[in-house]
Amino acid sequence: MPRDGGRYFDGTLGYGGHARAILEASAPSGELAGTDLDKNALSRLNTELAGFAGRAHLFPGNFTEIDRICSTLGWEKLDGILLDLGMSSMALDDPDRGFSFLREGLLDMRFSSDNELSAEMVVNTYEESRLASIIKEYGEERFARRIASFIVKARPIKKTTALADVVSSAIPRKCWPKKIHPATRTFQALRMEVNQELESLNSFLPKASSLLAPGGIMAIISFHSLEDRAVKKFFTGPENSFIYPRGLPAPASTTGHPFERVTRKSITATEEEIENNPRSRSARLRAVRRLP
Repeated sequence: MPRDGGRYFDGTLGYGGHARAILEASAPSGELAGTDLDKNALSRLNTELAGFAGRAHLFPGNFTEIDRICSTLGWEKLDGILLDLGMSSMALDDPDRGFSFLREGLLDMRFSSDNELSAEMVVNTYEESRLASIIKEYGEERFARRIASFIVKARPIKKTTALADVVSSAIPRKCWPKKIHPATRTFQALRMEVNQELESLNSFLPKASSLLAPGGIMAIISFHSLEDRAVKKFFTGPENSFIYPRGLPAPASTTGHPFERVTRKSITATEEEIENNPRSRSARLRAVRRLP
């Protein structure tokens, strides 16, 4: 629970719901640092959180910069760290962002406009074998090779709906998933490749661990099985603390496990929460507390 005087980090500010709740719970002197790759969302948040003057420190960029940001603020330790790896509904529903196969838009899928790599570049320039590997690894799609072959034959592909049609045609109709669109896993894989999502998460975890104060809590909400596995492995894996001395490479291992689990298992959305927000059905929350 956030407390007065605590210092907190929200690595995925989004539309500010978590940040606002943390700032309110840690009043009157708790502080929060946060990052987001979406400059438009950040600009809006700067206005909306203006009432927390001097307590909210918002930075454009990736959550992997947590160590640099804490150094900039002169913070040695954090009392709480939060990462919500879910896509914002507004970004998903914006056809200009290119995340959704349900609305026609350009194949973009970049979290940040500063990112040079787009989904269109991946789809139209990657070799077939590399494309298949990405779809299989990140999308866990069993028809990855067939989908990659269909994509290469259909090039150039410029629009989201056109790609969705190609992917759907590559999967035998009798094998279409029952609860999701047949292009879901491929779109997810492309988004993860464009934004290097797993790489960012794996870079973040040891940095965040090194900054968490004794008794501090780190909570991560993931929406993909690969992300959840990475978090679970880090939180509960071998007896390695993965301490990351700022400015130095992370050592291979140290003695003793640094965490105790706050959640014995991942926490999932209730039926009521899923009914109110269907996109929460794949959410998994894991949290740990830093040991002395």
